[in-house]
Amino acid sequence: MRRRTAVTVASVHPDFAALAAAPVVQTPFAHLVVEHFIRPDDLKALYVSLPQIESGGSFPPESLSLTPLMQNLIQQMEGPELRRLIAEKFGLDLHDAPTMLTVRGRTREKDGRIHCDSAAKRVTVLLYLNPATEAFARQDGCLRLLNGPDDVEDYAVEVPPVNGTLLVFPNGPTTWHGHRRYAGPRYTIQLNYMETGALARSELRRHKLSAFLKKLPFAA
Repeated sequence: MRRRTAVTVASVHPDFAALAAAPVVQTPFAHLVVEHFIRPDDLKALYVSLPQIESGGSFPPESLSLTPLMQNLIQQMEGPELRRLIAEKFGLDLHDAPTMLTVRGRTREKDGRIHCDSAAKRVTVLLYLNPATEAFARQDGCLRLLNGPDDVEDYAVEVPPVNGTLLVFPNGPTTWHGHRRYAGPRYTIQLNYMETGALARSELRRHKLSAFLKKLPFAA
C-alpha cells in the first residue's frame, strides 16, 4: 500500500486578537493601528518571500510571481475574518463590499503627496512588510494622518511602514494622508473595501485590466 506523503502548507498567522483589541482613534479621523499584526517569526519568512518589484506603482497580485506564503497572506487579507473585524470596529456593513488588493514594492520621489483616497473606496487597509531602516527612522516614507490638505508636517499620527504594522481607516472627504519624500524599497499590501456603484465598478475594471497588462512579457 502506497504511503501518503504529508504536505506542509505555508501559512501566515495574523494577530487577529490584537486587531480585535485595538482602539479606534478619532484624531485626525477614525483609524486604528496594530503593530506586529504580522508576528516576528512570520515576518522573517515573508521578508525572503517578497516578490521582486523594481518599479514604482501598484501591482495586482495576479501580475506578480508569488510564493505560497505570500499567496496565503493575500488570501487571509481578502478573507472573512479581517472583513468581519474591520466592520465591527468601525460599525460598518461590509458583507457585500467588493475588495481590491494591490502590492507595492518601491516608492518613488513623486509618491506620498497629500491626498484622500478615491470616493469609490469605502475603507483603506495598509499592511507594511518592511524591516526598520535608517530612512524610516528619519521619518522618510512614514505615512502621516494629517490635520489638513496643505502641509505634510501638520500631522496627528505617523505610522512607520515597518514590522508588519496594520493601518485601517474608513475613507472620507477629510481623510488627508501622505508622507515625506522617499525613494527606495517600501513593501505595502493595500486592500480596499469598495463601494458598489458605477465609480467603484469602473475602478475595479481598471484594476483587472492592469493585472492583465502587467502579466504580459513586455510589461516586465
